[in-house]
Amino acid sequence: MEIKTRLIVLRTVKYGDSRLIVDALTAEAGRVSFITSLSRTGRGKAKVQFFQPLSILDVVYDDRKGKGLPHFKDIRLAFPYVSIPFSPVKLSICLFLAEFLTYASRGENNNDHLAAFVENSLRWLDGASANYANFHLVFMMRVSLFIGFYPNMEGYSDGSWFDLRDSCFSPVCPPHPDYLSPADASRVRVLLRMTFENMHLFRMNREERNKCVEVIMMYYRLHVPDFPELRSLEVLKTLF
Repeated sequence: MEIKTRLIVLRTVKYGDSRLIVDALTAEAGRVSFITSLSRTGRGKAKVQFFQPLSILDVVYDDRKGKGLPHFKDIRLAFPYVSIPFSPVKLSICLFLAEFLTYASRGENNNDHLAAFVENSLRWLDGASANYANFHLVFMMRVSLFIGFYPNMEGYSDGSWFDLRDSCFSPVCPPHPDYLSPADASRVRVLLRMTFENMHLFRMNREERNKCVEVIMMYYRLHVPDFPELRSLEVLKTLF
């Protein structure tokens, strides 16, 4: 059965001399892995530049269950970026978020809302000329909404603890080790108030921003099985 879909490239693995295995997030089928041959002459449809992390593609593929990884029958850029490829900072953000999504979206099926959010977020970043230092924080918190463990804002008051297991604020310390102290719980509340449009109003220095990243990573490691330490995180921490 031929399927036409939009996808977002997460990562690629070289397979032989001229083929790639492509892990992608799709609108209709969630996470899908493909195999494709790269054009050696530049005349083929599958060009290497299509498979940079977080490229947005329109594809047609043949979905034959039990026949191995699907191949692309047609492929083209859906949204050519105008600033991301030429900005080292934006490229670093995208490399980090591609690695983040690789693990955060594992097991996701038919999650068109997640795919739409990721695409719209990348379009926003590509069009932004400034004030995007908190982009990755807002992005990661919003992704938790689409995969099922977005924090519940109800019950917050000054001095609240945050129960990482139940994703909610508590007036008392939870009776298990998976919680945030009131100081870190207040960071969660700040993160939940941030959007791409207002995030520049929340002033943070590098130490504060990186502390927020650590809190978010702790949260994901608890809710997503086998969520690892992200190799690209250290690069990102040096930028903001």
